[in-house]
Amino acid sequence: MPALSQQAADPILIRAAVLRVDDPGLPPISRLELPSDDLGFAGARLAIDDNDTTGRFMGQDFEAIEVTASTETATAEMDKLLADGVQFIVVLADDPVTLALADQAGDQALILNAKARGDNLRGADCRFNTVHVAPSHAMMADALAQFLVWKQWQDWFLIKGSHPQDEDLAQAFQRAATKFGAKVVEERLYEDTGGARRTDSGHVQVQKQMPIFTQRAPAHDVVVAADEADIFAAYLPYQTWDPRPVAGSAGLVPRSWHPAMEAWGATQFQNRFEELANRNMREVDYQTWLALRVLGEAATRTNSGDPAVLRDFILSPDFDVAGFKGQKLTVRDWDHQMRQPILLTTGLLMTSVSPQDQFLHQTSTLDTLGMDRPETECSF
Repeated sequence: MPALSQQAADPILIRAAVLRVDDPGLPPISRLELPSDDLGFAGARLAIDDNDTTGRFMGQDFEAIEVTASTETATAEMDKLLADGVQFIVVLADDPVTLALADQAGDQALILNAKARGDNLRGADCRFNTVHVAPSHAMMADALAQFLVWKQWQDWFLIKGSHPQDEDLAQAFQRAATKFGAKVVEERLYEDTGGARRTDSGHVQVQKQMPIFTQRAPAHDVVVAADEADIFAAYLPYQTWDPRPVAGSAGLVPRSWHPAMEAWGATQFQNRFEELANRNMREVDYQTWLALRVLGEAATRTNSGDPAVLRDFILSPDFDVAGFKGQKLTVRDWDHQMRQPILLTTGLLMTSVSPQDQFLHQTSTLDTLGMDRPETECSF
């Protein structure tokens, strides 16, 4: 009878939430990139299924509340989650909103940043209560820089957008060039003047405007675009004045995930997501999945549902989680950024994975991507 009553005991409920703050800005340049209604949430659902697969044998049950907000309502939605006692909150928002929500949560919840890539969030504006599952701009730039230097494409023509997130990415590319021995021969600004981007005559205008915009650049091996706002980069391939490859925000793009990824057991993972969501997995889906798998892995390894125990373990040197990237993923203690390989992708395929073999590190080659301990401006 004692064994039967133990089996019949209610499982320990481990609660989390996914707070997605939608930006009502311009639609993407390509209609193929239009966000789905379940963006991020589909990744969360797969993660809960995966967590429950192990959890049911350990007397654990996982839950992820899905919340959609605007920039105006995000604070109120966070208040509701905190009042409800949710202590693990995956945030899908831009840099300023992510920072504001982390400050609002304080010591009441652990924030799992699954979207914002700004280096300031891992630097001067870092917060102890935030784990960055999304790769930083510095990680993305370093991943691309390693490959370009390996190709001996060391002279870069850098074109940046006029939005703050574009400037942050451009600075990351500048640092990466210095770090790995490349050279930015010119940095040129593409001003966002507004107006329609998806019109019947759009391709005609681009065919005339992009060659003119990119002419008279110093000799270069590759055009590197810093366009997080998605204003111009997609128009660059095959439209530059000089016949050069394009990388960065278009062409050869660094990503946390790609739907064509098949290595390291990813095929089965992709198939399960596609069966669940009836579409391909996007980066935000993967990052949300990974954020909740962090929680699931901590619960399994500690055999606990105590939020304090889980939080301490996630932030400890003993923590790691599998992410279908060929290496265990861990959390840096100096800025709480998750170490992870970065995929270098074209539209249809994965071209390479960084870190490249030629770039060594005294502790982890993954720390060649992004801000290493001596470089960090973070002080918890």
